[in-house]
Amino acid sequence: MRLLRRAQLLPHSRRVTAVSAAAVVLAATTVALPPTATAAVPAGFTDTLAIGGLTTPTAVSFAPDGRVFIAEKSGLIKVFDSLADTTATVFADLRPQTQDFWDRGLLGLAVDPQFPTRPYVYAVYTYDAVPGGSAPRWGDACPTPPGATDQGCVVTGRVSKLTMGPGGTATAEQPLITDWCQQYPSHSIGTIAFGPDGALYLGGGDGASFAFADYGQVGNPCADPPSPAGTNLTPPSARGGALRSQSIRRPAGEPVSLDGTIVRVHPDTGAGMPGNPFAGRADANARRVIAYGMRNEFRFAFRPGTEELWAGDVGWSTWEEINRIADVNDATAENFGWPCYEGAARQGGYDGADLALCESLYAGGGQTAPYYAYNHSAKVVPGDPCATGGSSISGIAFESDSNYPAEYDGALFFADSSRGCIWAMRTTAGQPDPAKLVPFVTGVNIPVQVTTGPGGDLFYIALGAGQLRRVGYPDGSNRAPTAVARATPSSGPVPLTVQFNGTNSTDPDAGDTLTYGWDLDGDGAYDDSTSATPTRTYTEQAFVEVGLRVVDQSGASGTTSITVTVGTPIPQDPVPVIDNPTAALRWAVGQQVSFAGRATDPQDGVLPASALSWRLSVQHCVTGGSCHEHVVQDFPGVASGSFVAPDHDYPSHLELTLTATDSSGRAARTKVRLDPRTVDLTFTSSPSGLRLGVGGTESTTPFTRTVIVGSTNSISAPTPQTSPQRLRMWYWSWSDGGARTHNIVAPANPTTYQANYSTYIAW
Repeated sequence: MRLLRRAQLLPHSRRVTAVSAAAVVLAATTVALPPTATAAVPAGFTDTLAIGGLTTPTAVSFAPDGRVFIAEKSGLIKVFDSLADTTATVFADLRPQTQDFWDRGLLGLAVDPQFPTRPYVYAVYTYDAVPGGSAPRWGDACPTPPGATDQGCVVTGRVSKLTMGPGGTATAEQPLITDWCQQYPSHSIGTIAFGPDGALYLGGGDGASFAFADYGQVGNPCADPPSPAGTNLTPPSARGGALRSQSIRRPAGEPVSLDGTIVRVHPDTGAGMPGNPFAGRADANARRVIAYGMRNEFRFAFRPGTEELWAGDVGWSTWEEINRIADVNDATAENFGWPCYEGAARQGGYDGADLALCESLYAGGGQTAPYYAYNHSAKVVPGDPCATGGSSISGIAFESDSNYPAEYDGALFFADSSRGCIWAMRTTAGQPDPAKLVPFVTGVNIPVQVTTGPGGDLFYIALGAGQLRRVGYPDGSNRAPTAVARATPSSGPVPLTVQFNGTNSTDPDAGDTLTYGWDLDGDGAYDDSTSATPTRTYTEQAFVEVGLRVVDQSGASGTTSITVTVGTPIPQDPVPVIDNPTAALRWAVGQQVSFAGRATDPQDGVLPASALSWRLSVQHCVTGGSCHEHVVQDFPGVASGSFVAPDHDYPSHLELTLTATDSSGRAARTKVRLDPRTVDLTFTSSPSGLRLGVGGTESTTPFTRTVIVGSTNSISAPTPQTSPQRLRMWYWSWSDGGARTHNIVAPANPTTYQANYSTYIAW
């Protein structure tokens, strides 16, 4: 039950909201699990719950017949008969073959435009199998070895066509494509969508490291050329890692990867469509590709009434991009440049490595610059309430056929899951105009998809809240109803039988009829009754927060809640305690960290291990700025265990959260912040004043970088370059004896790395 001032949560369900996050930044603060904070929208708009009670939702797709399909990261696809339906049916269970780890999972969903005549639903997910292998390989974890951020738990991506049977559930899965080799735990598969031409479009990330300039130098398990799997690649010939995004440009005869591409395929076969830019190639993957050179084009959408596809591409060190494919049916394959470019400029970490695939692109041109890009350290709109620093563009949608004010006609909406915000790029002469950006929804609990739905309204998935939400504009043509709930009696001894009544709920529009959804057990889902006057008998002492949601025939909704006091409950939560590790721990990458904890409850006494659940996450931060979370792994039903500290850019830290749930469903959590051991690495050159690359950026020597002990860092010495004395300098050697471009593992003590250059005179 959800108790007063509390919410019942299951693993993967919800996270502490922005409101409560400030209360848990101490080393080990115990908090009751709070309700979800309400996001802010412009005056006149409403932000309402459409469907709640979801577990880590990632994508939604609205069927032509009114059904609503929602994907959950674990691999479940749920279906609701309509937005008014409060009880989900599991349409498909893909959990056995889906790897739900870190940023991997079931991430994209599309319903056939002719559904249910064509009774097909399409899903894209991280397939828990190595290239050519079968699932499951790893489960929802990554053991060390090989280590998620070391050699990597290699998996693939898959797009499947699911057929709905007579009972309304999937009866068959037809895999259409299995590719997208992924060494590292992010930049997995992404969006799947139908185009206006009836073709199926999908995209996936580069599957490369987010910590260093990755060209296949750590094991090369994806067998990228020019060497076989297991052989580390070296510049300038390396064509692996992030360079898989440029694989369409590999020499003739070498395999084409779908990593970092958008493909256009037939929805029944997965084959490339006739007329695609590389339709004449022998390679089946090449025939599918219509755009490439992207890092993690997690979300994309078509601009209504056009053949334009707009994609949000998650950046690395500096820029988030919105890229535009002008015509998906033309013979041009746009190259957006990753990893050779980030934003409109060369990417320093990969530029400094002098990789042949990048150097030829620099020399010959051909990069399509972003339509719009925003800097990680800057506000998207001056003065907006959205945090700067960490950024992850996570949603793209266009206004179409809504009743929004005229200034939003044709607007482009885009979301950032790290900043928790959605912006609107309004138009000039019908074209999205970066000069007309405004905040649209702020304070969202991890938006991972935006889309348009019934009534043309904008809908978004709030992953952290476990909700699908709707942004409406009640302009008088259809106004939202008002929910009114009564409970008789509202308190009494156990057992307590309560008669609920929602018939006093009203709708301001004459003739509208209402449907009812009740949350009688307080779990946050309005799935316990559709009667206007349900009855419930409570047999346990508790404060129960009962919710009522009413929906009119146009989909507008209103909610309310009342509290029922059953017996004489003791208003106390479980008390979880983390015994180990403590905040004093300073970890290094690769270090095994043991954890142990316990919990007591005023009613149940000492709680068993089965009542405990742990979550390990990386909090990726910026100096003096905000942090955003990457969930690494959950450890349900254990009192102790261990994990290996992962690699990540600095500044970042780990958070270990322990949640305890008692027998009545009350839950509380405590967490400990675990900061890393850091070391200062100094980079110099001889002569001084030359440019060196470290990670994703280039700087002029001398300079110092703070990194996590044990972290892997790519370093490069670009050559040739001009010294401050205007001499032409060529690289000679690194002080550590490494190649001109190589990886270093950060030592425990401060260290200086010097790149030595010489002047050569040609005779």
